[in-house]
Amino acid sequence: MPAVRRFPNPRLTGLGGGLFCGALMFALGSLDALLFGASLTVYGVLFLPVCVLTAVWVRRGDLVTAPVVVPIAFAVGLLPVADSGGGLGGRLMGLVTALATQAGWLYGGTLIAGLIATVRKVRLMARRAAARRRPA
Repeated sequence: MPAVRRFPNPRLTGLGGGLFCGALMFALGSLDALLFGASLTVYGVLFLPVCVLTAVWVRRGDLVTAPVVVPIAFAVGLLPVADSGGGLGGRLMGLVTALATQAGWLYGGTLIAGLIATVRKVRLMARRAAARRRPA
């Protein structure tokens, strides 16, 4: 019987999910700045699958962390993409401007992560309730 290829199924803790999401968004932001000239649209599109992966790969006990860490990772990944004027003030102003103008991507990704985490939690609760109803 041939070996069946499967997608990876890691289980990340809440902190691991945050680190995964933040590091990946920073890497994608740097790649976007290098290849696409810091296109905020490309960055936003790349953010959505990262949100899905984070919500799917976080372990059951830490489901609530998925919609919390993705907006933080979005801001971390914007550091190499956002316009930077001069010095710290210019970089901060570019980051705030990018967050304001790209809020749709941020809200969309957070909504996706929240919906996936909610569906996973509801399924987990239903499974536990069904296991309690089964006769011993």
